[in-house]
Amino acid sequence: MKLEQVEVGQIVNTHGVRGEMKVQPWCDTPEQFLTFPTLYLDGTPVKPAAVRIHKSIVLLTLPGVEDMDAALHLKGKVLSVRREDIHLPEGRYLNAELIGLSVLDAETGRAVGTIRDVLVYPANNVLVVKGEKEYLIPAVPAVIENTDLDANTMTVHLLKGMAADEN
Repeated sequence: MKLEQVEVGQIVNTHGVRGEMKVQPWCDTPEQFLTFPTLYLDGTPVKPAAVRIHKSIVLLTLPGVEDMDAALHLKGKVLSVRREDIHLPEGRYLNAELIGLSVLDAETGRAVGTIRDVLVYPANNVLVVKGEKEYLIPAVPAVIENTDLDANTMTVHLLKGMAADEN
């Protein structure tokens, strides 16, 4: 599903006493967070005063947030960006765009289910697909044949053992 805004991280705590905040990035890499010119907080655009990476956490300073108390009020808030501000290589998608896609079996064309979640692992992501059965499908090119956000579908090659109740 094509999204206008995409969630890219959550404010998880304060950092220091000058209003800096720790953000858990939901991007491919924490460095990708540095490329966003404008963030949206509760739907309101805000240009970061400072952004840096420290131990895979984003440290963010926003205008008007000048002390720890002001930063603490934002704890738990989710930050988003406009989809058009995210530049991905051809064939790459954000996890949020994949949730809700209908999954089709490439061999038979039958509906397998709907992507309900994307589990992030170091080697590759895993799609949680629920239909008649629950499937755990690795998000790798050998398995995913096609992703069409306009048609709201993904076509995959199902392998033995992908269904949660298979041995």
